[in-house]
Amino acid sequence: MFSGGSYDEVARWLWNFAEAHAKRESPRVEAVVDTSGAREGVSYGLQLRLGEARVPPAPLELPYEDVREGRGNIAWCQALAVRVRALAREPLAAERRTA
Repeated sequence: MFSGGSYDEVARWLWNFAEAHAKRESPRVEAVVDTSGAREGVSYGLQLRLGEARVPPAPLELPYEDVREGRGNIAWCQALAVRVRALAREPLAAERRTA
């Protein structure tokens, strides 16, 4: 379905995808996609944020080529969705433990 896409287009797709799946766990969880520094044009750093908490502590490194090609693959998207939703549950669980 998707073949190609500029680095910025794929970054927007990744943010939308991660944001949508994170919000299925809680509307307060937000996706953060880092494209700066050494990552620019090469990879993306993906984290989720709930308040000041960020998960994972070090961003997931997703190579641009993998995301560009994977976004058209249902199995790849499903695996990433499962991973994002699991990450989104982490700060929510920590929040419940401290409440």
